[in-house]
Amino acid sequence: MSVLRKDFLWGGAVAANQFEGAWNVDGKGDSVSDHCTTGSAKTPKRITVKIDPGTLYPSHEAIDFYHHYEEDIALFAEMGFKVFRTSINWTRIFPTGMESEPNEKGLEFYDKVFDCCKAHGIEPLVTISHYEMPYALVEKCNGWEGREVIDYYMNYCKAIFERYKDKVKYWLTFNEINCGTMAFGAILATGTVKGFEGYTNEVPDRPQERYQALHHQFVASALAVKYAHDNYPQFKMGNMICFITSYPLTCNPDDILANQARMREMNWYCSDVQVRGEYPSYAQSIWDKLGVTLKVEPGDAEILKQGTVDFYTFSYYMSNCVSTDPNAKKTDGNIATGAKNPYLPASDWGWQIDPKGLRYSLNEIYDRYRIPLMVVENGLGAYDKKEADGSINDDYRIDYLRQHIEQMIGAVKDGVDLMGYTPWGCIDLVSASTGEMAKRYGFIYVEKYDDGTGDLSRKRKKSFDWYKKVIASNGDDLA
Repeated sequence: MSVLRKDFLWGGAVAANQFEGAWNVDGKGDSVSDHCTTGSAKTPKRITVKIDPGTLYPSHEAIDFYHHYEEDIALFAEMGFKVFRTSINWTRIFPTGMESEPNEKGLEFYDKVFDCCKAHGIEPLVTISHYEMPYALVEKCNGWEGREVIDYYMNYCKAIFERYKDKVKYWLTFNEINCGTMAFGAILATGTVKGFEGYTNEVPDRPQERYQALHHQFVASALAVKYAHDNYPQFKMGNMICFITSYPLTCNPDDILANQARMREMNWYCSDVQVRGEYPSYAQSIWDKLGVTLKVEPGDAEILKQGTVDFYTFSYYMSNCVSTDPNAKKTDGNIATGAKNPYLPASDWGWQIDPKGLRYSLNEIYDRYRIPLMVVENGLGAYDKKEADGSINDDYRIDYLRQHIEQMIGAVKDGVDLMGYTPWGCIDLVSASTGEMAKRYGFIYVEKYDDGTGDLSRKRKKSFDWYKKVIASNGDDLA
């Protein structure tokens, strides 16, 4: 008998800016993602102030879900998806973010997507803002540094809540909100890149801007949650954290304390606010270390208290180690890097593979908050090879997912209340970190390549049938 709950939400996850395409179709405005060029594992992507007609911007076409949504959702249904985690492109609804009335064509598109999901018995899980800050708000407000963006965001939330009140039950306010604690998050998460043009790994590190922007996102998230609870009691509102599990590299007490500080700053700072409704005890020490002085308006503390989330969701790909030894060997990673763990293998992109770290993380998170959890991103980015007969035998992906699901089940046995699991990039899409197509995650292969070529045809990988079997058995059959 399955350890997982009978109504466990099996599915997959994507982001609008990484798979929709149709970047300027039917009135859509341009987002920060639309200003990011293609890159690779060795060459960072660039961000440009103006769109250069001679440059490849992968989000502009992506895999064109905009015109393939019926085919793609039918494939998800064939796998047995109970839930589909996707996002709404803010600029498809409000092209500059500042309009008073929404773009009807944009609203109609998501009507069709959610209706198609429902027709297949799939529950949408919608991220309201997933790395698609309207570029016009970057130019006007330096992204979320401008407090007025809270009102623009709420205008957007009210429009989509009312429109989809009978179609969407589960909402996440911001994707990986804690990326705002890192320099790279200025592009992805906070949009604090006014006037910046260059490689994404060279964006100026301005903690004051990012932490002020984060405060505005916390207030906006809490206002959205409270508004939903007051007006749409059927909604379940969640947060979303990029959980970067880290361990002390050694038992040196200096490493222990350094890792504790890293976990607080990286993982707990944002979710403590969103789940507990107030800044944590250690927040001031973080601000002092970074030279940050937050401007907090009267009433903000009360808003944070009133807008705590109903459930906690997170991404988990890897772990790393923290060392106070400057000569410790480093490893690559998802958003954050760290010291290399000698006990772990790594992916093609140098991300260390640590299934047991997922169990550890689930236990730590649930012990801390005691609200339902959901793993809404997990997966293996890899170079997928097509065989002579056209098949894609991605046994390495099956192995990765199997090991993580086993540890997820272990965490449930440990007592964790786990709602569901949506592996990342259930269909191949553009990488958020590198802007490439070669880094593939999906159960479904898409004929699209880094140079922009490809006929966009879809093909099931070996992992497609494996995941179908896993869902049908509610996690009992992982062979």
